[in-house]
Amino acid sequence: MKKLLGQTALYGLTTVIIRLFPFVINPIITRTFGPSAYSPYADFYSVAGVIAVLLTHGMETTFFRFALDEKDDRKLISTSFFSVLAVTLVYLFFTLIYRQPLANAFKTPDQVDLLSILTVTLALDAFCAMPFVMLRKNERPLKYAGIRITNGVINFLLVVFFIIILPKYPDGIFGLKYSSKFGIGYVFVANLVASAVTFLMLSQELFIARLKHFSWQLWKKMIKYSWPITIAGLAGIINETFDRQFLKFLLPEDIGRHELGVYGGVAKVVTFVILFRQAYSLGIEPFFFSNSKKDNAKEMYVKLMDIFIAINCLIVLFLSVNLDWIAKVYINNPEYYEGISILPILFFASLFLGIYLNLSIWYKLTDKTIIGAYISAIGVLITIIINFYFIPKYGYWASTWATIASYFAMMVISYIWGQKKYPVPYHLYKNVTVILVTLLASLVCYQYLKEKIWLGNLIFLILATFLLVQERLIPHKFLKKIGYK
Repeated sequence: MKKLLGQTALYGLTTVIIRLFPFVINPIITRTFGPSAYSPYADFYSVAGVIAVLLTHGMETTFFRFALDEKDDRKLISTSFFSVLAVTLVYLFFTLIYRQPLANAFKTPDQVDLLSILTVTLALDAFCAMPFVMLRKNERPLKYAGIRITNGVINFLLVVFFIIILPKYPDGIFGLKYSSKFGIGYVFVANLVASAVTFLMLSQELFIARLKHFSWQLWKKMIKYSWPITIAGLAGIINETFDRQFLKFLLPEDIGRHELGVYGGVAKVVTFVILFRQAYSLGIEPFFFSNSKKDNAKEMYVKLMDIFIAINCLIVLFLSVNLDWIAKVYINNPEYYEGISILPILFFASLFLGIYLNLSIWYKLTDKTIIGAYISAIGVLITIIINFYFIPKYGYWASTWATIASYFAMMVISYIWGQKKYPVPYHLYKNVTVILVTLLASLVCYQYLKEKIWLGNLIFLILATFLLVQERLIPHKFLKKIGYK
């Protein structure tokens, strides 16, 4: 547990830092560009997630699973790396050749340059995926952190340069002149440069793989394990970001761009909740696999679930209590404020997704990854139905309710199914109570205590103290000093 907490803390700190860069970048973008001008960014990057999942096709999780049994590290590394490399090269070749027809199909015929930039960026990120996994497998978190943070710093500094500094110099800097027509495209360029530098920094890990160590036999086994993970990953991305495409295609062009921009810009606030989940996931997945055969494995899973839910609920409650001012300070553009009221729903949707990801360990440990694909497919179906039928009437509100409905259904199905196939004695009633209390407190504070933030924060502090003591997240020595037994 100490080892897990140590690595999770480092990976978590790294994740928080690298997430903070785009998180800080977003207000710069929303302040500079209105919802319609922002929409290409939300549009293209909603598709980028789907492409990223296809390019890596579950090889990251699969690598950790097969590392338990495969003694030849060179064969495992080479097989997984060249699998990703081959898929990425095919994607890069065909996407660049047919970039204009693809841009036309996605109703963005005048943004083919942005599509090309994004294509190369995603390819570079895919090339780096397995080298990053190798760093995690070899327990080299410092190098992992250094490269990830460097990527974020470069991306952030370039966005600041292109969007804030460069426009102030009509004659340009270093031969570069700001083009208002290119506008949001500068954000794409910043991402491309950052990914290119990351690729170069991972050159040592990139050349560890050797084609002579590639094993067709091992690859077939890995693909059999990974393709359901890919389907589940695709479903997850579709649930999380693909509603932007529904907004674009199901609404009139002008309204669609506005709704897409507002929804995409406001939804970035959910990053406050996502940060903890991603930091936790980076450390927890290798831990789950490496400790799965220990006698007390299920007891650890129960305790980790309790802690995960408690901390997430506190994050959600704090954000809901202070949402009105946090969102407005963060977004920094009144054109987006109409969408702030969807955020409490998206916070709880993110909580349900995190619980689902914790529960999903049962089908990964039992090599039943196909079940994850089934559950995710149900989530996608819910997302598609709600978006398709209700977006024309309710716009991004339909996307919001589709998100929480999908994640809630996936969470419940995974729990019921998992208890039959791989029973873990989770504290169901306690955790449901914690979630319901958080939900009630969040709604009351957001709806009725906006003018009395001090009272909402007092409620938060009371609940936070109770949960932290209950889960023993406050040091025992400190509790003894203040007289708590």
